[in-house]
Amino acid sequence: MLIPDFETQLREASLRVTRPRLAVLAAVHEHPHADTDTVINLVRAHQPTVSHQAVYDILRALSDAGILRRIQPAGSAARYEGRVGDNHHHVVCRSCGDIADVACSVGHAPCLTASVDHGFVIDEAEVVYWGTCPRCAATASRTLHATASPEGIR
Repeated sequence: MLIPDFETQLREASLRVTRPRLAVLAAVHEHPHADTDTVINLVRAHQPTVSHQAVYDILRALSDAGILRRIQPAGSAARYEGRVGDNHHHVVCRSCGDIADVACSVGHAPCLTASVDHGFVIDEAEVVYWGTCPRCAATASRTLHATASPEGIR
């Protein structure tokens, strides 16, 4: 995997290169799909003087500039990722909230062909697959087997 050049990305987006911005970018790239609180904690572990509001502002600016992508599955806090520009999708665990990337697999990249566009000029498609991650499925299976009564099996 290539290591992104954060300074170049900021300059190309006409944003000043600052330590807090670099720290936020590093945190999001090292922890894809991190929520805001996680990003704040990661940044403050290395730069304790960075305020919560500064991290919120940086995440907004980087998302607005297209350097980060903000996703917010239904019922979930906003999450951030550095994978931008390919219009990939996500799978979300209903149990623990874990999120993983899913490549666009149907239709013309970037999956922009809607059956009916109602006159909209579509520039992005967002698909979220919901299910149970392997870890939660294994836990549920162990719990089910542990609570099953031997008397019920004949």
